Amino acid sequence: MSPNPANPSTTIMYTLPGEAHVKLVVYSVTGQKVATLADNIMPAGKHAAVFDGSSLASGLYLYRFEAKNYKKTGKIMLVK
Repeated sequence: MSPNPANPSTTIMYTLPGEAHVKLVVYSVTGQKVATLADNIMPAGKHAAVFDGSSLASGLYLYRFEAKNYKKTGKIMLVK
């Protein structure tokens, strides 16, 4: 997963080894939820989620990916 930078959208790629409930949420640096890209059960395999920041201000955003026991937080630099 490496979506940095975004202009004004980016695709977050991820691979699941088995079926899992996936939650992928984007937050502003102040902690406000700005987008939910996934919140459902996904099958094993490669997946892509598109973050469209065209309605948001330029700046740094954080994404939180959760699937089973795996959690990751990453950065997205939105540049317009």
